[in-house]
Amino acid sequence: MNLVPIGSGALGEALARVQREIDSVFDAFLPVPADTRARLVEAMRYAAIGGGKRVRPLLVVSTAELFGVDRDAALRTGAAIEAIHVYSLIHDDLPCMDDDDLRHGKPTVHKAFDEATAVLAGDALHALAFEILSDTGTSADPFVRSELIATLGKASGMHGMAGGQMMDMVADEEGVDYDLHTITRLQQLKTGALLAASVEMGAVLGRVPPEGRAHLRAYARDIGLAFQIADDLLDVEGDADKAGKALRKDEEQGKQTFVTLMGVEAARDQARVLVDQAIGHLGSHGHEADTLRALARFIVERDR
Repeated sequence: MNLVPIGSGALGEALARVQREIDSVFDAFLPVPADTRARLVEAMRYAAIGGGKRVRPLLVVSTAELFGVDRDAALRTGAAIEAIHVYSLIHDDLPCMDDDDLRHGKPTVHKAFDEATAVLAGDALHALAFEILSDTGTSADPFVRSELIATLGKASGMHGMAGGQMMDMVADEEGVDYDLHTITRLQQLKTGALLAASVEMGAVLGRVPPEGRAHLRAYARDIGLAFQIADDLLDVEGDADKAGKALRKDEEQGKQTFVTLMGVEAARDQARVLVDQAIGHLGSHGHEADTLRALARFIVERDR
């Protein structure tokens, strides 16, 4: 397996563990059939297994642990969110979108297979996410399952990831210059929505009422923006070999980012402020929230 190296220490161990566990969940849900659907499932497995940092599943698991949720339920929920994330990457890499050849250090799905298979693999992973959430193995409580589905659906569609992607595409195609407020909104949808959903869904599994999740939403909002600022900084300063994907594309395309609007040092400072704020939102929790705190720091310190 091509697991992503994430360093040593407790967080490194937690990320390595969740990488293995999410791969096992996908392996169980994606047996290759002995018929002509095999190519589709092989493409799904190629994209979903053995790559990615698994930050979103770890956010689910770590949040769920605050409330004593069964780890298997949290892992299944994390795999559902990761399925949406992976499908979005497959589609983003297509020639009609970002036209990328490399993802996680290996050829993108449309290069390893073909464009039509890549489209179908993304579609099927999107469907798999909701299949997992609707299964009683994820939760025996139909109200929990319903809220999980609603949360991920909103975070994935026009009010979340897809909406943010559309805003990004319009800026690229029509040469629209976004100001900092609009870029912030774009990234809250495109990148932040799934990160926020990861935290929210961990709390949903723990049956925490909406009014009891405000501090977790604030944490997720801040790490979501910090994550994107760190991505923008990596695009400018990162090592393509470590990142496992093409860099410097934002600059080549003349795209407005946090870095182009704020400058490198101001963007880096803002990411650190956001991480400090995120950690501050967890003040009501003790050592049980240490992984969430460490994840916030990892977001701005990562090199991939």
